[in-house]
Amino acid sequence: MGESDAGRPALSSELDAAELRRWYWLKQELADFARTSGIRATGDKQLLTDRIAAALDGVAFTEPAPPPPAAGAQLRAPFDGGSRIPVGQRCSQPLRAWFTEQVGPGFCFDAPMREFFAGADGSRTLADGLEHWYGSRDQGEKSIDSQFEYNRFTRAWHRAHPNGARSELVAAWQEYRGRPVDERGRV
Repeated sequence: MGESDAGRPALSSELDAAELRRWYWLKQELADFARTSGIRATGDKQLLTDRIAAALDGVAFTEPAPPPPAAGAQLRAPFDGGSRIPVGQRCSQPLRAWFTEQVGPGFCFDAPMREFFAGADGSRTLADGLEHWYGSRDQGEKSIDSQFEYNRFTRAWHRAHPNGARSELVAAWQEYRGRPVDERGRV
């Protein structure tokens, strides 16, 4: 099996699932390998990794059940604070524009806001959404989900090197991701 410059093996059919999971792979690398190997190349990075790992070990992979379709009813402009949020409401661009008008350019559908909309049961209003927005600010540093390893690494690196240059960060990331998981720890 070939190895890359940093000691990471080449992504090939010679790997087994355990070795695949020891290394950091870009989603694009996984998708490209899946396509050339006849493996379905859609989905998030974890799903791609799971499919490839199963194929490398020669075991069947069961696709996860598709999420249920969103409810058909969606809010339509014009909005006001009394607008009820229907079950299955998407975090749409018109809603983003309305919330930005209310709270300013710092608004985003971050995890707390996405969770708020995902939990809508038809009884909540946009005014409740605004209250949730303000109530979920200033709660300290938010955790970064495990699939966003680069973001977690960047946060930790900047904390340890507050005056570090971008070129130093990039070099540190390249060195970090070039080591197997069991030799680098997690950030």
